[in-house]
Amino acid sequence: MTTFGCEGVEFGYGRLPSILRDVSLTVHTGEMVALTGESGRGKSTLLYLLGLMLTPRRGDVHLDGRPVSALSDRARSALRASSMGFVFQDAALDHTRTVLDNIVEVSIYGDLDPALARERAAALAEEFGVLVPTDRRPGQISGGQAQRIALCRALVHDPPILLADEPTGNLDDRSASGVIAGLRRHADAGRIVVAATHDPRLAQACSRTVSL
Repeated sequence: MTTFGCEGVEFGYGRLPSILRDVSLTVHTGEMVALTGESGRGKSTLLYLLGLMLTPRRGDVHLDGRPVSALSDRARSALRASSMGFVFQDAALDHTRTVLDNIVEVSIYGDLDPALARERAAALAEEFGVLVPTDRRPGQISGGQAQRIALCRALVHDPPILLADEPTGNLDDRSASGVIAGLRRHADAGRIVVAATHDPRLAQACSRTVSL
């Protein structure tokens, strides 16, 4: 069973006061956890810390009991590529590349076979209702479609840990329901999902909520 989370984490940007203080969280295989709370309380920041894109002032991120936030940049990048998927709040797609290339780009950094990545990308695009030709570029699609494409990208290598920042924020009710169901399936398949959200429907679908 995988365990993942943080212990006694404190973080602030630059010389500003800390926005997170003494935050501890442990998530187990099969759990889907919602991070909730008012805007500005550090939900997205905590996801970035868990995703090893920020380093805490104090405390540590742990994976299976091993502290990992103090690893070298190279080691953290390798761990993200092998073990994590991340859905950014603004999708963060590469506008110079096609929809399909955006989804399969993780295969460049990990050990996923490119042909398998394209096969999985097509299946995920269908599952989440990406209703645009995959040779289009992000500048030619809606924000809701971009968010679903970002989710496909995060899931294409079937990561043991999925971190999602407001994954339903740009979606209509029907699309949001499909995304929530997909996140739940990922957790039920023996993975870990942590999502920062203001969406009560997503929070209700989670195993538990953590309010910041």
